[in-house]
Amino acid sequence: MWPVLWTAIRVYAPYITFPLAFVVGAVGYNIEWFIRGNQQPVQKESIFELREERRLAEIANKDCTEVLSLNDKLEFAPRAVLNRNRTDSASRS
Repeated sequence: MWPVLWTAIRVYAPYITFPLAFVVGAVGYNIEWFIRGNQQPVQKESIFELREERRLAEIANKDCTEVLSLNDKLEFAPRAVLNRNRTDSASRS
C-alpha cells in the first residue's frame, strides 16, 4: 500500500503544491501590506544608473590625451605570437 501512496503523492504533487503555495503567498502579501500600511516603496537608482554615473565621473576626471603607445599595448598580448616579427632586442632573448 505504501508504494501506491508514494506514487500517487509524487504524481499529484504539482497539483497540490501550486495552489497551496499560491494561497500562502497571497496571505503573506496581504499581511505584509497590512503591517506596512499603504506607503509606496522608495525608488532608488538602479545599478545600471549608478554605474553609468561612475563611468561619466571617471571620464570627466581623466585626461583623454594620455594614451598608451602601441608598444606598451603589445606587452599585454602573448609574446609567442606578437614577438615573431619584432626586430628589437626584447624579442631575441
